[in-house]
Amino acid sequence: MAVNIPRPSFPRPPGGSTRTFLIVAVVLVLVTMVGACMTESIGSGERGVKYSSFSGTNLESVYGEGLHVFWPWESLIVYDVRYRSNDERLEALSSNGLTITMDVSVRYRPDPRALPRLHTTIGPDYYERLIQPELRSAAREIVGHYTPEDLYSTRRIELQQRIAARIARVAQQQHIGVDAVLIRDVVLPQQIRAAIEAKLQEEQRVQQLSFSIELATREAERRRIEAEGQAAAQRILNSSLTPALLQYEGIQATLQLAQSTNAKVVVIGGNGDGLPIILGNE
Repeated sequence: MAVNIPRPSFPRPPGGSTRTFLIVAVVLVLVTMVGACMTESIGSGERGVKYSSFSGTNLESVYGEGLHVFWPWESLIVYDVRYRSNDERLEALSSNGLTITMDVSVRYRPDPRALPRLHTTIGPDYYERLIQPELRSAAREIVGHYTPEDLYSTRRIELQQRIAARIARVAQQQHIGVDAVLIRDVVLPQQIRAAIEAKLQEEQRVQQLSFSIELATREAERRRIEAEGQAAAQRILNSSLTPALLQYEGIQATLQLAQSTNAKVVVIGGNGDGLPIILGNE
């Protein structure tokens, strides 16, 4: 015999209460989502690249300074875009097989406009992965064309310019700018350094001696030209002193003596040439 058990009945909430419940639930979900949002502050001289777990790296936007809000499945990678400088100690072989040690500084910065592409190809450790290995490779290759004397004295600037040009060309292809490569010091073995310094001092002495010889030669030439000029003048003077000219000059001197107020005795023609002879002067 079947027994009918009555089902319990619950009061149905009014329609307004259901709507309020849904609104509260939606607000709670939104508040939870907003509360779960992440924030990142980008400082002065920095830029940011956004990465999403769903869509990957945002290649179209670079985020500037200030506070930025993003979802929990997103992250903001911050890059310093100011110029930075790293110091390296490099070893390479010169053209004659000697080991050369150099202290080098590299000044560089990433291209702020191309940070998303830099991030997808190399990443934040771009110095260790690109610039540093290229610097060492360029130093080993280019130093091999120079002697220790070249690097120690006259051609250091040329060397650093060649290294900088090569690194800059490679780095630019990866959206990195290399501003300069500076060779602060070149370290050689002590005996090689002493030999180079002695050679440079000897070259300076030779140059000084050559300069002194050149000065002496120029002075001798000047004196020779001066003597030749005096001799030529004397020859011209001797050729112009004819007896008639001397007699004329003697007559002019006699006239001047005659006009003088000083008491003196003048003999005319004492030598048979008509020139005056002054015997005394009171």
